[in-house]
Amino acid sequence: MSRKEGEGPEPEPEAGDSLFFAGLGRDERPSEDPDRCEGAVFWPRTEAQPMATQPGTEAALDGQASRYFTSLDASIGGLQQRAQQLIDKVNDSRKEDHTMMSSFRESLLLKVSGLAEQLEEQLFHLYGLHNELIQERLQELEEVMERVGQAETELRQVCRTVEAAYRDLCLQPET
Repeated sequence: MSRKEGEGPEPEPEAGDSLFFAGLGRDERPSEDPDRCEGAVFWPRTEAQPMATQPGTEAALDGQASRYFTSLDASIGGLQQRAQQLIDKVNDSRKEDHTMMSSFRESLLLKVSGLAEQLEEQLFHLYGLHNELIQERLQELEEVMERVGQAETELRQVCRTVEAAYRDLCLQPET
C-alpha cells in the first residue's frame, strides 16, 4: 500500500472490527453460538463490509487507493462467499453421511435381530432333539433299573434259599 507523505499510519482494526468476526458481538467467539451443531463447520455469514476508518482518513485517500480498497473488499467478500459455499458443502456432506450411517445402523440392527432369531430357533430345535434323546436314555435307564430290581429280588431269593439249605445242613445231626 502506498501512503502520501505527511499522513499518519493507517489505523489497525480492533479485534472486534475484523471482517472474520464481523457477524459476531465483541465478546462472542465463533464457537460460542448455541445454535451450532457439534461436528458442523461454520463461517460467519457477512457481506463484504468496508474496513472501518477513522474520521477524516477517507478524505485523504486518493481515487486509486479508494479503488484498491473497494477491489480488496470485493475480493475478500468473494473469498468469504467461496469459503461459505465450501463450508456449506462440507456440512451437507456430513448430513448425508449421518443419514447414511443412521440407515446403515437400522438395517444392521434388523439383520442382527433376524440372525439372533434364527439362532434361537436352531437352539430350540437342538434342544428338542436333545430332549428326545434324553427321554429315550431315561426310558432305557428305567428299564435297566427295573431289571436290576428284578435281579436283586431273584438274588435275595437265591441267598435265602442258600441260607436255608446251609441251616438245614448245619442242623442235621452228624452221623
